[in-house]
Amino acid sequence: MEGEVGYFRRNHLVPIPQVQDLEELNRHLLRGCRQDEQRQIAGKSPSVGEAMRIEREHLLPLATEGFELAETSFPRVDSKGCVKVRTNWYSTPLKPGRQCQARLLPAYVEIWQERECVARHERSFGRYEQVLNLEHYLEVLAKKPGALAGSRPLQQWREHGRWPEGFDRLWQGFEQRYGRHAGTREMIELLRAGKQQGWERLKNAVEQALSLGCTDAAAVRHLLSFGELVHPPAEICAVGGGLERYQRPLPVMNEYDLLLSDARTEAEVTP
Repeated sequence: MEGEVGYFRRNHLVPIPQVQDLEELNRHLLRGCRQDEQRQIAGKSPSVGEAMRIEREHLLPLATEGFELAETSFPRVDSKGCVKVRTNWYSTPLKPGRQCQARLLPAYVEIWQERECVARHERSFGRYEQVLNLEHYLEVLAKKPGALAGSRPLQQWREHGRWPEGFDRLWQGFEQRYGRHAGTREMIELLRAGKQQGWERLKNAVEQALSLGCTDAAAVRHLLSFGELVHPPAEICAVGGGLERYQRPLPVMNEYDLLLSDARTEAEVTP
């Protein structure tokens, strides 16, 4: 077993893979495992994958009941919207002072409130660190837009690659168009729309608007919700007998002409 672990490490973890998060690392490891299933060990006729399938038939079945791997605590949300789990702080969308349930998993930290997972962070293995999600502060930033530029949640999003370069270009365009304060407020409103409709859709809408040379907030919102616009089909009206009820006789102007002739005659007679 130790020899196989060493073989896998040398072939799939050297050099150290560069990934953005744990999910990408797990996908990288899974691809390595699938490749190893095709490997042929010297002196063995079946491949690694075939030998694994033969061995699996002699293993005991999996346990019918799961084992809880989470460490549960009940912290209270502080004035900064965070809860302390062990030695680190994790942001939440909950109001300060509320007590919630924190589940510390091997790779993640989940915050639960009334049987609903309201926040999920990658677990930090450092000490006295803050793990902040910009989504949790958009409501507050909408009231104080000037705090967005230097905020730590925005800085962490930039470090983790969650803030595309196009967002900065659009933000600068908003500031030039609406002014610094109002432009930042427009950017925050777009982020709130992205939170509801999905960040990938917002990213695509921003890229499309920039490619058109547009820095108008209303245009970006239109592009963001364009796929949801439903136009009712036009009703097809058969031209024929169904339109006969709208026919009206043409006006007759003979009597009007008589009035005009009478007026001219009267004008000629009057001295």
